[in-house]
Amino acid sequence: MRILYTLLLWLLLPFIFVRLALRARTQPEYLQHLGERFGRYSQIAAKPLIWLHAVSVGETRATVSLVAKLRATYPDHQILLTHTTPTGRATSEQLYGDQVMRVYLPYDYPFAVRRFLRHFRPKLGILMETEIWFNLIHEGHAAGVPMLLLNARLSEKSARGYARVARLTRNALGQLTAIAAQTPDDAARLAALGAQHVGVMGNLKFDIAPPAAMLERGAMLRGQFGAGRRVLLAASTREGEEALLLDALRACGGLGGALLVIVPRHPQRFDEIAGMLARYGLRCQRRSDNQAVAPEVQVVLGDSMGEMFAYYAAADLAYIGGSLLPFGGQNLIEACAVGTPVLIGPHTFNFADASKLAVEAGAALRVQDADQLFGRAKTLLADDSALADMRGKGTRFVTGHQGATDNAMKVISRYLAVR
Repeated sequence: MRILYTLLLWLLLPFIFVRLALRARTQPEYLQHLGERFGRYSQIAAKPLIWLHAVSVGETRATVSLVAKLRATYPDHQILLTHTTPTGRATSEQLYGDQVMRVYLPYDYPFAVRRFLRHFRPKLGILMETEIWFNLIHEGHAAGVPMLLLNARLSEKSARGYARVARLTRNALGQLTAIAAQTPDDAARLAALGAQHVGVMGNLKFDIAPPAAMLERGAMLRGQFGAGRRVLLAASTREGEEALLLDALRACGGLGGALLVIVPRHPQRFDEIAGMLARYGLRCQRRSDNQAVAPEVQVVLGDSMGEMFAYYAAADLAYIGGSLLPFGGQNLIEACAVGTPVLIGPHTFNFADASKLAVEAGAALRVQDADQLFGRAKTLLADDSALADMRGKGTRFVTGHQGATDNAMKVISRYLAVR
């Protein structure tokens, strides 16, 4: 099965280059460091190396508490972060600077993966969340590198997909040294697919402390938005959602003087959304202007990267994008961590457990469509007591589920001795 999988990868190779070229039209960074995509690297580790793979922005941000603990516990080791997307790599640069090494993980071709492992010779490999790459895991196992899957999550939808290649999945999961899942449901789905040595560690995202610099920037943003003006944040919106939101905003007659701040998930869509706001006839200002928002401005376009904590800190209420349409939602924990009440749509399968717990805790409200979202938003933004109640419940929800970092370190310590 793995041979057939690899053959398929070779057949797809021309399309990989086409895909990179197409993505580079809006993000030129996709054509940078191309050699790394095939296992060619110039960076050299001067110390024994701990390798973490975090695909993109969310997974990279989730490593913050774990990287801090690793650096404190294993000061004689170098930490290598690998990524798949330019935005993940950029997030790593913003978070860690030169405290860690960072490269792209190669595509899952056996020759490329072997080059990666031979070049860096990691003492331990840590895959974050749902990174089940069949050749990567096989080659790591063959090279004697302990391979851990930490902060693991597997939705029912993803589990059904992996079940279609059950033998391939079972072999890969069986070659992982250990797995620590976010929830018992995630652990059960992984075990049903053939995983062994599966435990539950909780969710690292609960352990992320809002950076002081981002809270300060949030206060600055709030000053620009208008200290006396209510702010509804639409965070990490995905394709098609902005039109739904703007149609609903028009249908409900506006937000009664409150400001709508839209932050698209992907930076290559910033100009597209600016054009959409203009077509809707809305008075708009861009965050990148870095100016005070005039009272007549109805919408601010959050066209900046790495400031999500600041946006949450500046908002009275936040809609978490990717949940009005079936994208599976985004992480709501960061909003709750700064005490921002949350609205989520019906599609949260990527964060099913956290979303369910947040709603049960009273930190979040679920809506079924954009019209209901704006109806709830207008009611909440006019009710100081309700907002204050949700803020308190949000912070208690986060603190009550912390501890995943310590649990992850217990797993890591079994396979990596302190020197």
